[in-house]
Amino acid sequence: MPESNQTPLKPLEGVRVIDMATVLMGPIATQILGDYGADVIKIEPPEGDVMRYAGEARNARMGPMYLATGRNKRSVVLDIKKPGGKQALLRLCETADLFIHNVRPAAMRRAGLSYEDLRAINPSIVYVALVGFGQDGPYAERPAFDDIIQAACGLSGLFVRAGYAEPAFVPANLCDRMTGLAAAHAAIAALYMRERTGEGQSIEVPMFETLTQMILGDHLNGTAFVPPIDRAGYSRLLNVYRRPFRTRDGYLAVTPYNDKQFRSFFAAIGRETDFDADLRINTHAARARNYDVAYSLLSEILASRTTDAWLALCEEHEIPCQRIYAIEDLLDDPHLRSIGFFEEVDHPTEGRILQMRPAARWSNADIATHRLPPQVGEHSVEVLRQAGFSKSEIDQLLAVGATMQAETPN
Repeated sequence: MPESNQTPLKPLEGVRVIDMATVLMGPIATQILGDYGADVIKIEPPEGDVMRYAGEARNARMGPMYLATGRNKRSVVLDIKKPGGKQALLRLCETADLFIHNVRPAAMRRAGLSYEDLRAINPSIVYVALVGFGQDGPYAERPAFDDIIQAACGLSGLFVRAGYAEPAFVPANLCDRMTGLAAAHAAIAALYMRERTGEGQSIEVPMFETLTQMILGDHLNGTAFVPPIDRAGYSRLLNVYRRPFRTRDGYLAVTPYNDKQFRSFFAAIGRETDFDADLRINTHAARARNYDVAYSLLSEILASRTTDAWLALCEEHEIPCQRIYAIEDLLDDPHLRSIGFFEEVDHPTEGRILQMRPAARWSNADIATHRLPPQVGEHSVEVLRQAGFSKSEIDQLLAVGATMQAETPN
């Protein structure tokens, strides 16, 4: 990366975020903001965010899914149903730049925490609501989780179009993560807009529409035209042969894409003349009409040699290829290790843990882990004191259970 003599700054230093987001898509968005230097104050109920319980853990409420999304945040317990809890939250919002949540909007209105409620005490606040479905449509009140949105946006059904026997779910929280990314960049854009206008605003980021845009961006195909000139679905992605190719001893991803790569592949195996003579596949335009032919042929050819043999051939001729990794293989991947993607750090309560640094590389910015994932309520007293609460006010909130401090794990 280019070097600079200037002292690196945190891109969002000075931005304060009140984070009432739970589960996964919201915490992903706020972790991005925290990585960029925002002061993210994670508001939690006394039991903590539900994702603290996901996966194997050394101590209660400090599971691996939470550890992967909890860095660069401060945890404050505020039970808004207890006396003084909601009032304390509103006091924190008075000086906040951004408020983010993924509670159903109707529930936020009932709780007195809608955009209109917060704007009344802080006109410049940016208010980001992550929802399952856009709130001006008939699905507004439907509950939504990752599997629900994979089904709704057509992703699950695409497996059948691609030749699988049944619909399936991608075995990752893809919809949560994509929506979290969308929410983070919308929040940052709104903060930049506020710098020019001085005005805050409300932003709604729906999972269904976000993922539908992603899926149809690939698969509108002929329905992009009015009237349609063909059915929806991009043939290359839906080809029954577009899957890891079986080799003599395993599986391999091989993707010759352009004419040069295809010709290089067939030349390397001594079949360049056959390739040039086959009008179904010898140009990109021809392959676009006959991906089934091209991928079927690759499937037959790749079954004839070992994975290592194909890797060596493809690398020599600059043909995109990749061994099929298990997720455990990523932990020892030489590229990830060499760029410092993984950090082993000593957590004050969880011992040695593995963290992943942000993937983007900046030439002159402080993008790092400044705070390790906190325990539930670790910063309750600290944040309230900084917000101007007196000792007696804090003691009263503690006494009625409206806030709490972190407990020492067993």
